[in-house]
Amino acid sequence: MRIATVIAAALAIVATPALAQQQLSIATGGTGGVYYPMGGGLAEIINKNVEGYSASAEVTGASVENMGLVATGDADLAIGLADTVAQAQTGTGRFDGQQLEMIRGVASLYANMVQIVTLEGSGINSLADLKGKRVSIGAPGSGTEVNAAQILEANGITYDDIEEQRLNFNETADALANGDIDAGFWSVGAPTSSILNLATSQKIKMIPLSEDEIAAARKANPIFASTKLPGGIYNGVDSEVAVVGVPNVLVASSAMDEELVYKITKAMFEHIADLRAVHPAANQTTVEFTLNATPIPLHPGAIRYYEETGANIPDNLRP
Repeated sequence: MRIATVIAAALAIVATPALAQQQLSIATGGTGGVYYPMGGGLAEIINKNVEGYSASAEVTGASVENMGLVATGDADLAIGLADTVAQAQTGTGRFDGQQLEMIRGVASLYANMVQIVTLEGSGINSLADLKGKRVSIGAPGSGTEVNAAQILEANGITYDDIEEQRLNFNETADALANGDIDAGFWSVGAPTSSILNLATSQKIKMIPLSEDEIAAARKANPIFASTKLPGGIYNGVDSEVAVVGVPNVLVASSAMDEELVYKITKAMFEHIADLRAVHPAANQTTVEFTLNATPIPLHPGAIRYYEETGANIPDNLRP
């Protein structure tokens, strides 16, 4: 009888399932950009360092779509361009009439550079030369599409002036290589894989913005920053190129557990070398950059971590 009892108990232990890990979804972008590898790197950090949780990066249409996914609870974390994030949180711009007030910042990861790419021999040397040309303005609902429209419109170019196509990064690169379009916009961290790959098979050319064009773009969108794409990061682009940049923000819902956001933020910064090994854009991921570049209030869990580091939290970043 005693043996039977021991065997039954042992079988019960074997049959007891391990505690299931709670799944977290990180909304990113297309596989040809920076969001997807950055999201994948963050997922790995969470999987290794946040007990009880398993995260995965999800391919999406990027910034605009990602804000909706967080608002509906279909994503737990998401990456988005700062201007798109700000519009979602305040109910302006693309989100006019549908304010997603629950959006909260976790960290600012890096700055996008709006890169306008064409091929040698296209005859396109300036923004004005895009008139009458076939131009990819980014995937539907992406931050690239938002930024392309802002830059073009601020400089007197409407969609009536171009033959616009809404393609993701890989599709834009393929279309350029195949001669199906004349130029394309990328709003993404540099270097990005789709342009790197294109530059290995084609002679690419980056279209610079003039000082006046940058000033007009910044007037239309104050979140734009004047910056330079370094020379040498793409094959054939040897000199630096004047562009505008936009920070990228990791966000969560205000309903997300404060302790969980604290643990994710802490894990990310304490293991930032792991994220930098995935993509060099994470070299910009610092507490200082977050506090200077985030356009919306931070999640209380993130604030708790930043305060532990001794950082001074600006009033506009407190919910």
